Amino acid sequence: MLKFFARYKPFAIVLAVLSVIIMYFIYTLLKPEERLPVFQPDMVNAELVDTTVQFVRKYHKIADFKLINQNGDTITEEFYNDKIYVADFFFTTCLTICPIMTDHMIEIQEKIKDDEDILLLSHTVFPVTDSVPVLKEYAVEKGVLDEKWNLVTGDKKQIYDLARKSYLATKSTGDGGKYDMIHTENFVLVDKKKQIRGFYDGTQPEAIEDLMHDIEILKKEDR
Repeated sequence: MLKFFARYKPFAIVLAVLSVIIMYFIYTLLKPEERLPVFQPDMVNAELVDTTVQFVRKYHKIADFKLINQNGDTITEEFYNDKIYVADFFFTTCLTICPIMTDHMIEIQEKIKDDEDILLLSHTVFPVTDSVPVLKEYAVEKGVLDEKWNLVTGDKKQIYDLARKSYLATKSTGDGGKYDMIHTENFVLVDKKKQIRGFYDGTQPEAIEDLMHDIEILKKEDR
């Protein structure tokens, strides 16, 4: 009996290896392709969504915009045509969550600086205070790469509408005053069709890892 097993041992090893390889390929072929959801306003916390779009269930996209970046250049939605990008809302004098969010944006910038498909966009929620010179000083201090990352200011109502009606990412106290928009820690992932594909806590390192993973999923969708 031992001689029998010894005789067929090489064959058994080859068969076992082939079986593992075949099972791997079967698993790979049958494994569902990872896809990200397309977020609609009715899927998001109502506190972050303007009442005019809270019940929208399909076809939601980021609206057209016209803002000014840290270099005084006009930035519109066309700058982000056929690009995947990460958007957030901040202000330069914020001492709570903004420094952490900015540090994580810098980390993302470093990872995507050589990737032509990925860009960044940060909107100030205090445009009166965050003028172009203020944004420029902030950008230089933080090491912002102009070709990858726009820090934008402009008309307060337009920024407010973008935050609440497009990106679904800020709260409002509703007092209509200078500081009536409360930004959150959300980083928003936008695909090449201007659709929201993910929300991430910009203060959490684990969430940044998830964001980078999801960017790779989006890139595969376009192949």
